[in-house]
Amino acid sequence: MSEEIENIQFELTDDLISQVELLIEASDDKALQKLLKDFHYADIAEILDELNLEEAVYIIKLLDSETTADILMELDEDNREKVLRNLSSKEIADEIGELDTDDAADIISELPESRKREVISHIEDEEHKAEIEELLAYDEDTAGGLMAKELVKVYETWTVAGCLRRIRGQAKEVTRVHSIYVVDKKDKLVGRLSLKDLIVAKSDQKIAELSNSSVDYVNVHDDAEDVAKIMQKYDLEAIPVVDDNHILLGRITIDDIVDVMKEEAEKDYQLAAGITADVEADDSIWELTKARLPWLLIGMVGGIGAASIIESFTGYMGDFIILLSFVPLIQATAGNVGVQSSAIVVQGLANDSIDGNVLKRLFKEFLLGLVNGLAIALIAIVITHFLFKTPYNVSLTIGLALIAVIIMAALIGTFVPIFLDKRGIDPAVATGPFITTSNDVFGILMYFLIAKLILGF
Repeated sequence: MSEEIENIQFELTDDLISQVELLIEASDDKALQKLLKDFHYADIAEILDELNLEEAVYIIKLLDSETTADILMELDEDNREKVLRNLSSKEIADEIGELDTDDAADIISELPESRKREVISHIEDEEHKAEIEELLAYDEDTAGGLMAKELVKVYETWTVAGCLRRIRGQAKEVTRVHSIYVVDKKDKLVGRLSLKDLIVAKSDQKIAELSNSSVDYVNVHDDAEDVAKIMQKYDLEAIPVVDDNHILLGRITIDDIVDVMKEEAEKDYQLAAGITADVEADDSIWELTKARLPWLLIGMVGGIGAASIIESFTGYMGDFIILLSFVPLIQATAGNVGVQSSAIVVQGLANDSIDGNVLKRLFKEFLLGLVNGLAIALIAIVITHFLFKTPYNVSLTIGLALIAVIIMAALIGTFVPIFLDKRGIDPAVATGPFITTSNDVFGILMYFLIAKLILGF
């Protein structure tokens, strides 16, 4: 009977943190190393995020560079920045020497310019240094800024036997072999090779006979978001990167793309919530204020506009002053419908699932708004007339206004993100305060115009 391997899920507890802190305080390095020995580097990073800076640096300097290099990549970005400030340039260089080129470049890019040069000068492996400097030259939001130089590359003129010998040497530098890329004598990408085909092939066969010329790739200058879409669409674990001459430069792996998608989702979420910059909860009050205030001012202007519209109609209402009681209903409905419509469109644009012409999509939203409007209006008429005892003509006014406002909000929420996207502006800025504020203003205006038309004040 075979033994079952117990899968113990890591759990960060107050007792564990206290135990680590006590061992650091007692300078019991052996016990601390023994405690952390069997933890995954991501788990150790989670522990370090809970310690103070001095304690975190103590552990980083205690453990071997092979482990701490991976820990640094998993640390919260703000905590990593603080830890790096407390390490010497030589110590950072030692850590970087254990990382793949893309991760090493990411860490160096976070350092001040003068510190970057110092750290690079302490990297002993000249080839590793040159590759890191190459990656630092690319914009971080491009394929070049994402790629790693480590890959398995073979020439189409090699035989299977010669290929296997050389692959063994290359694979030592690659954490995980996703694909074998085939190049010509000028290092131009010409295909890919599967391990299965390589293993079963005859030793004297040429690689050109085995390689598959159908290979997805991206240009080194392609936008990171476009790379993410390609890898997501074709379910790729890795994709090669080439330059304008089709020369193979590196590869991008799925873990880097997950980070891109996460960062983009966070950015879009903040834009949708009316935050204009990439900020976190721990940032300074000044940074948070700069990120939030612009949209709050837009909301204030919208509110003043809505108040002006209400004030301009108030003097003519006479016996229909009760209409003011239902202003929140009109505003809330318009805002909610607009955000719903824009959220669907923004999601579709992000996933490249929006197709067809704009007019067709607007017509669909018109029909959807009409159906929803009729349902909401019917309920509102019944509730306002029988529960609030409003006159029938006032209830009818509210109902018709709701239909018009819902249709209007659905059209605005659909059109604005598509319009912005076609102008090269992130459509996520259309959601949240922008859509809500615009629909509030137009919704109130439409509400009182319909009321004036029906009630005749």
